[in-house]
Amino acid sequence: MTIIPIQQLAQNDVLQFFKEHWGSTEMVISSGIYDCSKLEGFVYVDEHSTILGLVTYIMREEECEIISLDSIEEGRGIGSLLVQAVEEIAFEQGCTIITLLTTNDNLYALKFYQKRGYHLVEIIQNAVEQARAYKPEIPLIGNDGIPIRDEIRLAKQSGL
Repeated sequence: MTIIPIQQLAQNDVLQFFKEHWGSTEMVISSGIYDCSKLEGFVYVDEHSTILGLVTYIMREEECEIISLDSIEEGRGIGSLLVQAVEEIAFEQGCTIITLLTTNDNLYALKFYQKRGYHLVEIIQNAVEQARAYKPEIPLIGNDGIPIRDEIRLAKQSGL
């Protein structure tokens, strides 16, 4: 089991992973519309090069934004290792802050990131409704039967 840069995997494997786990490679959030298969990232693979986790990110001057994080086997530390890999490279390259967006229904992500030093810094009301105008397949109801409406921005400063 190891973490490798996403570019070391066959593009077809990355495309297939996103289609299976996200429905497409496209991520529509308030910070932009991204083709996750074309972003920088890291992949956690097993000895057969099977993807068990994947994170993508984008760097803008002193900010690094995590765009997607997915772990097939939750509770094994895969997501934590992937986030740490992004943090290390971002802070090495001069980023002073790492941000991400999640939806209001994703209580697991809110817990996950806060345990790792991220703070809630902004609520973007009705952001998901705006994203649905572009990507109508975004579900209305999410985890635990919670209506998906808002985005929550979390952030972690370097050195924390």
